Amino acid sequence: MLSTLSRTARLPLLSGLAAAGLLAGCATQAPTDERGRERGDWNAQKTEIEALKRWSLIGKAGLRTPDERHSANLDWNQFPHYFRMLISGPFGGGRTVLEGREGRFTLTHGDGRFEADSPEALMKEQLGWSLPVRNLPRWVRGLPGERDAYRLETDAFGFPSHLEQNGWEVDYRDWTEVDALWLPRKLGLAYDDVRVTLVINRWQTRPDADRADTSGADD
Repeated sequence: MLSTLSRTARLPLLSGLAAAGLLAGCATQAPTDERGRERGDWNAQKTEIEALKRWSLIGKAGLRTPDERHSANLDWNQFPHYFRMLISGPFGGGRTVLEGREGRFTLTHGDGRFEADSPEALMKEQLGWSLPVRNLPRWVRGLPGERDAYRLETDAFGFPSHLEQNGWEVDYRDWTEVDALWLPRKLGLAYDDVRVTLVINRWQTRPDADRADTSGADD
């Protein structure tokens, strides 16, 4: 009889402990968005994102001004001392290659090969419009440029949502996880009456070594 009563008395206690454990588990489970991002993910990876010097992306870019609206495919390879952007389609006037190495910038398209001291000036001269090429390698990774003042807003999960720097405004609209890192998937850029939309279909955070060697890039 005593043994039966003891077991009966333990049942509410065990049930209470189980319920407390369930509540504790719910309390410690971090909220996530539809992509799986959790609060704290960005701060945890930020140092690794800043250290990412070799990467490539393939996507689509759209350009809109008061006078024109175009889109083009973008194939971008970035290395510590070299970058190459291949812009193909109406946006680039057919096929345009912009390259930079150790302060020298070249742009090649159907009319020839041209050089300038600034990639922005080169694009403006040859294409009639320009992108903030010097800051883009950091902006597309969710980071502000290193040298100039900026204003940065974050979303509910601590990820960059809106960046203002050098007259440009960058909106981070979507994210994707690549090699355990969260990287922007869709960005909107605006400067005066110029609007640029960039949708990144594929990130590669570890470009092939042979591609780096042929580019002339060094560590």
